[in-house]
Amino acid sequence: MDNLIFSLNATFPIFLLMVLGYIFNKIGLMDEKAASWMNKFVFKVALPVLLFADLSKEDFAAAWNGRFVLFCFLATAISVLMITLLSMFLVKNKGRRGEFIQGSYRSSAALLGIAFIHNIYGEASTGMAPLMILGSVPLYNILAVIILMVTAPSDYVMGDSSKEGSSDNAKKVLIKKTLLGILKNPIIFGIFIGMIWSLLRIPQPKIFNTVVSNIASLATPLGLMSMGATFDFKKAANEIKPALCASFIKLFVLVAIFLPVAVTLGFSGEQLVAILVMLGSATTVSCFIMSKNMGHEGTLSSSIIMMTTFGCSFSLTFWLYILKSLSLI
Repeated sequence: MDNLIFSLNATFPIFLLMVLGYIFNKIGLMDEKAASWMNKFVFKVALPVLLFADLSKEDFAAAWNGRFVLFCFLATAISVLMITLLSMFLVKNKGRRGEFIQGSYRSSAALLGIAFIHNIYGEASTGMAPLMILGSVPLYNILAVIILMVTAPSDYVMGDSSKEGSSDNAKKVLIKKTLLGILKNPIIFGIFIGMIWSLLRIPQPKIFNTVVSNIASLATPLGLMSMGATFDFKKAANEIKPALCASFIKLFVLVAIFLPVAVTLGFSGEQLVAILVMLGSATTVSCFIMSKNMGHEGTLSSSIIMMTTFGCSFSLTFWLYILKSLSLI
């Protein structure tokens, strides 16, 4: 019951912020233009600052476990490959396929991971959450840029070059824009600056820390409300089957595949909880933010986020119960 209450306290306010954004839109307080501006601000400023704030204060060197980081990296890479292959059979529309893939694998690792582990282990926490973030979150975002660019509408990919029209030119533009998208992605930039800051142990003056904290605190509420404000139930109804399938993969399938592997490899306690969060927590709101900023409609992403946010309170509790019953945590 304590785990269920904690999970609900961690995830239900996120769900309610989406509902609040939808209500604000319906009563005229937040129109499409305002939601679009909020979405861009979160993508380019607030979310990168949030990731920087989470990572820059962690001591990666003291808690380093290369075997654990490698497992998180490989589990993420294999998950994406499996889901990509599966999506070819489940999602015929190429544009929807990109949203389906990233919605099925991208967790709220940076947002929920540290809080979740600290709630269970408190001061006895050994720093597995930052290592899990290091092993998975940069790869999450790099692969998301590639996937969303490859499946983006042709007018977004080609831009002004669409007039030239050749197939070879289209491939060159796609490759160039994908590489630039990775290098210029604000989320990836925030992650790496945060890690470098942590490794170099650069101090953070109180004024600097306060400003960073204030900006970071805007990421989740603004991102969720902008998503709720643009949510269309009629469009979402058309995406119900892929959204349900992606949510099931996110909350149950990946955990069922990789958690037994982690146990077999000797991981236990806090390491297993961190892996559980990486594999089975709610789909991150940055899926919607990134998909909208890379030419996708975003309806499928928002549907997956809503379903997994509501469902992970119960699914995480279910998995924690199993781990505790087996005396693994």
